[in-house]
Amino acid sequence: MNETSSTTQANMSFVILISLIATIGGFLFGYDSGVINGTVDGLQKAFNSDSMGTGFSVSSMLLGCAVGAFFAGQWADKYGRWWVLMVSSILFIISAWGSGIATGSVEFIIYRVIGGLAVGAASIICPAYISEVAPAKYRGKLSSIQQIAIISGLFFSFLSNYQLAETAGGSTAILWWGYETWRWMFWMELIPAGVFFLALFLIPESPRFLVANGKNDKARVVLAKLYGEKGADAKVSEIYGTLAHDHKPSFADLLDKTTRKIRPIVWVGFGLAVLQQFVGINVVFYYGSVLWQAAGFSESDALFTNVISGAVSIGACFITFFLVDKIGRKPLLWFGSVGMTITLALVAYAFANAPVDEAGKLQLSSSDGLLALIAANVYVVFFNMSWGPVVWIMLGEMFPNQMRGSALAIAGLAQWGANFLITWTFPMLLASAIGLAGAYSIYTFFSLFSVFFVMWYIKETKGKELEQMEG
Repeated sequence: MNETSSTTQANMSFVILISLIATIGGFLFGYDSGVINGTVDGLQKAFNSDSMGTGFSVSSMLLGCAVGAFFAGQWADKYGRWWVLMVSSILFIISAWGSGIATGSVEFIIYRVIGGLAVGAASIICPAYISEVAPAKYRGKLSSIQQIAIISGLFFSFLSNYQLAETAGGSTAILWWGYETWRWMFWMELIPAGVFFLALFLIPESPRFLVANGKNDKARVVLAKLYGEKGADAKVSEIYGTLAHDHKPSFADLLDKTTRKIRPIVWVGFGLAVLQQFVGINVVFYYGSVLWQAAGFSESDALFTNVISGAVSIGACFITFFLVDKIGRKPLLWFGSVGMTITLALVAYAFANAPVDEAGKLQLSSSDGLLALIAANVYVVFFNMSWGPVVWIMLGEMFPNQMRGSALAIAGLAQWGANFLITWTFPMLLASAIGLAGAYSIYTFFSLFSVFFVMWYIKETKGKELEQMEG
């Protein structure tokens, strides 16, 4: 009894270790996405850009994300999950350094696109990797750590931005060695990026990739470490039985062989990916300081509000961590959709009531300001206990082994394309006649639509082995 318990504990310790290392990619995903939040004023001053130019500088990373996510799925099927994670760690390092040293908009955009390639790859391969090594019983819980890591990355980028700006007296002030504070905000990312690069040498390749590429002996070694010697051979056979043996995984697997149409599961993944962004969450993450300054907050108060939102988000993710393998994915998504719809409508209402001063800033009354602040943070809670973690969990596990890489490529491209669209258009919406109230009304509409999308199209995946997923 003690020996069996010890073996199981050792296996779970190994599973947890490699899952935590993989989620460092998620931390960098969040950090790289959130660090731009505190640098907008610095970018405008350094590069003398207008609202459209600033919007493109902020959202340029997302173009790289879309490309990185699309090709990462293919590269992961061809070269391996580990290889893609390693390349992404190197790209994170290059982007963090280059974004801070950039002397012009074009140079900055190039480095941000490089960072986007890393974020896009990490965003789909990290949860997929975790899903492929975790036991079904704990897969949701372990995969949800990815969202905790993403939000932790966002939180620490907000906290770092706030502390650096407070130390220097503003994001555009000189901090150390003659460089502006906003540049140091980017350089802080070099620390976790370096840790990720080194830690990747401690984790193995995905056993499902190894079986798909005829490396059954290597897969058996990895599976023995994960599940024990007794279950390794049976698992190799089970994985092997779900793969097509006349060809390697490709985009052709996304088509139903009888109808020659795209499989419905691919469209569901596409819908999940797009709606996760169309509810407007990254407006809060990328433009939080701009949003709150437009609502009348000072730069310091706006940056501190971001820190609060980040801390609240981490707490919300732990709700999913404890519930996702108990009550399932679909109930969490539906509950989150309803909550986001209500809270976004309240934020839009608060902004709609506020007059605009000569400088173009909203003059929120104390009651409307409190309503907007509370509703926005409760919205963040609903998102981060539902659509934030659960979408990444489902995208990593919902597709059959044969098509996982290709389906993730499509879902990743859709997710980051939608992210780019939302992020690029927000400054223009902010400067337009509809303003903040109109922008949040749009996001409210998509949140309401997501309620029905979940009801009609989402099937529960709780407790299913990856080999039981149907196309």
